[in-house]
Amino acid sequence: MEEIISFLNGILTDLNIKNIDSITIEEGRNIVKNLNEFLYTNYDGIGKTFELDSERDYISDYHKFWEKNCEKILSPSINKTKCEEVADVFHEIYINNKEAFYSLYSKEGLNDEEVCKIRFYTASQDFNGSRKFSEYAEIYKEDPSIFDKEYINSKPESFIRDLKFSKLSQTDKRIQFAKKSAEMLLQFKCEPFELLKKFNGDLLEIKNQLIKNQGMGFGNKKTDMFIRDMVVLSIWKDYKNFEQIDVASDRNTMKVALRTGILKTEIPLVSSFLDIFCYQYSLIDQWCAKAWREVWNIWNKKYPKECIEGPSLLDYLVYRIIGIEFCNEKLAIFNGKNCGHVFKWHSSKNRKCQVCAKNKIYSEAKLINKVLPCQDEEGYIYIEKNKYVSGKEAVLHGYKECPLINVCNPMSNNFIKYNGPKSISILGRTGWSSTYTKRNEGGGGLMS
Repeated sequence: MEEIISFLNGILTDLNIKNIDSITIEEGRNIVKNLNEFLYTNYDGIGKTFELDSERDYISDYHKFWEKNCEKILSPSINKTKCEEVADVFHEIYINNKEAFYSLYSKEGLNDEEVCKIRFYTASQDFNGSRKFSEYAEIYKEDPSIFDKEYINSKPESFIRDLKFSKLSQTDKRIQFAKKSAEMLLQFKCEPFELLKKFNGDLLEIKNQLIKNQGMGFGNKKTDMFIRDMVVLSIWKDYKNFEQIDVASDRNTMKVALRTGILKTEIPLVSSFLDIFCYQYSLIDQWCAKAWREVWNIWNKKYPKECIEGPSLLDYLVYRIIGIEFCNEKLAIFNGKNCGHVFKWHSSKNRKCQVCAKNKIYSEAKLINKVLPCQDEEGYIYIEKNKYVSGKEAVLHGYKECPLINVCNPMSNNFIKYNGPKSISILGRTGWSSTYTKRNEGGGGLMS
């Protein structure tokens, strides 16, 4: 019962109530029952909320509480001083390594209309097992008709199977996203490439239209990502309001925002198991976009002639390079199985003692830990070997540490390795809508 006693005492301390020393199993049983009832059970007359164009029962009393108070409890805020520090770093990168903001992917020999069509239908599928554009391009080259709106509208299940998504999670959502996307284009009587002309070159209008069409899977992230790709790849020209398109916010861009301190919350983010209907994720998503926009605003104001055209162009550097590569536990620490040598390496796939290997002795080594490169004095071992620093994809030539290391101060005692939020979908077989259970009936919850 130690865990429950500790939990209760934490609450009592916050309420200035005297701690307890012990509880009986019966008391523990009732605590678990009441916690479960508050968090995850509903009852007749609990009330309704409105999500995804439908009125839905609250899952629990906690759900009602979280919907009303999530923003007040987290109380997100933007630190403009930190935003300026990040802006100065990005300006320096822009001067010396401009391609870090404009690199993307190859068109694989396809024309603009074809690239736009493929990206339009696959952007909303970019979750839990997304693929590289080159893989979609190969599928298209084998059979272009797979991406016809008429085919997708009439046979969305076949489209998902053709793209080899059938074995991935949430197939029901994928089918809906594909069909709804095709329906919109049929309604507008146009192809994805023609959306720019249909909306008079206004990228913000295109964004609003895609988000407004519920069921397509185009939230802020997917929409910003799609529009950014069309601009960076020079597929769409003669446009306006590109500066209104945000960073395609996700767990990695949120993570970097929190660790640099440009975005702050009053308490660490809660687990997705407490974030019923994703109120926290949506809130942090919005504030993350605001924070990165503030970075761009400051940068653009200080250096108007040496700045990217809009905040969405921060995405490749913040998400792909810093978020996924530099700001993850990628520096591998090994221990030689027989020799006892402890050493660090740029890849966790290593299986040899590299200390012995220098003397032409080839013995096995075991991975014992992985750490953030920025939190180890030998972090350069990973950074220098990273594909974005050396090799064909290099855009940060000569870097030995994360560009944001002096903003985060990861070696200081004050640094906290904050994580971005995770979310559980509202709909689907593994979504919140499948978790309902009535009080005293038992069960409920999620299953894979």
